[in-house]
Amino acid sequence: QVASVPVLIPEQPGDMESLYRAAETLQQQNRRFLADAILDPIHFGFTASLVRYHALRQRLPDAEIMLGTGNVTELTDADTTGMTALLLGIASELDIDAILTTEVSPHARTAVREADLARRMLCAAKRDGNLPRRYHPGLMALRDRKPFPYTPDEIATTAQAIKDPSYRIQLSTQGIHIYNRDGLHTAQDPFALFPHLQLKDDTGHAFYLGVELGRAQIAWQLGKRYLQDNQLSWGVVVAESEPELASGSESNSKATKVTDAYQSPGTTLTQRKKTPKT
Repeated sequence: QVASVPVLIPEQPGDMESLYRAAETLQQQNRRFLADAILDPIHFGFTASLVRYHALRQRLPDAEIMLGTGNVTELTDADTTGMTALLLGIASELDIDAILTTEVSPHARTAVREADLARRMLCAAKRDGNLPRRYHPGLMALRDRKPFPYTPDEIATTAQAIKDPSYRIQLSTQGIHIYNRDGLHTAQDPFALFPHLQLKDDTGHAFYLGVELGRAQIAWQLGKRYLQDNQLSWGVVVAESEPELASGSESNSKATKVTDAYQSPGTTLTQRKKTPKT
């Protein structure tokens, strides 16, 4: 014999009565288990399966429940960050105890990291009685809430004060702005800016500006924050530093280190004592 926690599923797809019978039998034996109603793929019972999870929680308010996200994240051609956040939001509302996610399809290769951050964000938001906003930007891989902090007029004012030949690059809603002491130029395509740059035979500087303008174009097209001489941030889909969470009432600049930071995939199932509902 080995220590184990059985996962209970319906005998047949959608047969919730068989799941209830198995769960109630183990409850009578004081045995621990995880009940899983099985999340179905979109157009193959997805909405009905969500209803089953709700019914399962209503029927067994104190039971430990598991939700597998792979049938949606793996079988839908869409970025997994948003799907994961939504599915874990449902799990949070239903007090689901365990999440099973997979990284089989190449487009889902960061699903574990996404689920790890999502569950901590949602847990913190639920604890605080808040919307899941301003805790961590790591699931916003493609866009930022405030991608363009400066207006074209503010950039123009800054450009007028420059007295040296080094080029500065900033973004606004109008496009890419590049300027030095010789003037300010704005375009949405970096190639339109090239004729205005006084690079002469400085290939190193040309390479540098090519890289920076390429980053700036991507950031402008997607609506991401751009800061010259810095990599673009892609959230948890590109491993950088250890994720931190901020209090929902604080800005992200005041993020505080959490104690259960993401670890490589491994055994995560631990006993959680539930408070009986009255």
